[in-house]
Amino acid sequence: MDYKEVLLSPISIGNQVCQNRFFIQPMECTDADTQGNPSELTYRRYENLFRGEAGMVCLEAITITDKNRSRLNQLFIMERNLKPLEKFVSHLREINPNTIFIFQLTHSGELSNPEFSRRVSVKPLPGFEADVMTEEEFEKIMDDFVLAAKIAHDAGANGIDMKFCHGYLGSQILRPYNDRKWKYGGPWENRRQFAFDLYERIQKAVKDRNFLVGSKISVWEGFPGGFGTAGPDTPVIDLTEPIDLIKGLEERGAQFFIQSAGSPSITISLTQADKSAPYFAYLHQYFAKVFRENLKPETVVIGSNYSVFRDGKNGLFAVSQEDSSLLRYGAKNINSGFTDMVGLGRQSFADPLLPKKLRLGQEGEIKYCTACDNCLELLIQQQPIGCCTYNKYYTQVLVQVRKEKGKLKAKHT
Repeated sequence: MDYKEVLLSPISIGNQVCQNRFFIQPMECTDADTQGNPSELTYRRYENLFRGEAGMVCLEAITITDKNRSRLNQLFIMERNLKPLEKFVSHLREINPNTIFIFQLTHSGELSNPEFSRRVSVKPLPGFEADVMTEEEFEKIMDDFVLAAKIAHDAGANGIDMKFCHGYLGSQILRPYNDRKWKYGGPWENRRQFAFDLYERIQKAVKDRNFLVGSKISVWEGFPGGFGTAGPDTPVIDLTEPIDLIKGLEERGAQFFIQSAGSPSITISLTQADKSAPYFAYLHQYFAKVFRENLKPETVVIGSNYSVFRDGKNGLFAVSQEDSSLLRYGAKNINSGFTDMVGLGRQSFADPLLPKKLRLGQEGEIKYCTACDNCLELLIQQQPIGCCTYNKYYTQVLVQVRKEKGKLKAKHT
């Protein structure tokens, strides 16, 4: 198997042609300006990604509201943001017109940060105290999602990722724990209807056959009552509902799915395997395979959690270093029919130019993610996020954050 040939081969997604099999995951970076528009830092990050020649790039968790959000400096997608987003997309197209660019639409729900926004929930989880949303409030949220999809289209995006993962509002509604008696609660037929209604409304609002619609989905959240479990009070895996969801969304026009797992605020090692337990990433390969087996051949499946495999120096046992690298696992899973594309998250911080380097035969120059997860520390601290190992700017941000934390700790001891 020539892994380079596999990874650099094109693939069709809907009416779009993706130049290679690399997908840049939506990575929240908290560096928008005060109005939720792309800042200089945002421009710099995405310019590098577009220069890096990934086949498809997803704009990070762009929130449909400024009232309920998890990040202080989060990107917004409301009417006031249309022109800045239009300028942003146009600029990136000048750098690389071939990369497919989609926006991930989100609402933080119970993950909204109460320090600067209102935390709301359909049914609060233990430890996540929040205001319970009324059905009227939720109808407004549905309207905002549809409006955001129209804005994304008008700004020049190629499509949207309707976010149903990582503990945000979409996954909160879908999980069995949402046994509340309301329009979108209780039986699976009610909970899934939220996603179905949203897709149908977006399809009616954006009448462009070239506009892509898909979703990133946490197949199994890994805690009692989470999505992909056997009931509202058990963590036992049961993929009946996730499989039914993707089939139903496919019937309603979904052209791609991004496979994920876990909820970072609860089961972070499941969402992104760390270097102490890299084998958690194997679960993602299985979940992607489940998606692939239950969808039509033309529906694209994007696999996740490849960063931890790096160049094979990953701490995994019972497998050779050569066989367990990011590039080889990615190509092998595509060749085996387990997935169609390889999602890069933390690795896209470490080296946004990876696809281009592979194309140019510069594989030896690729900077691999060390899974230090210092970028996660910056996220938790509401700071601009990037690779603290290879990018000096973010190294300095991390050093300053730790200094401030040290001073604060000393003050209270």
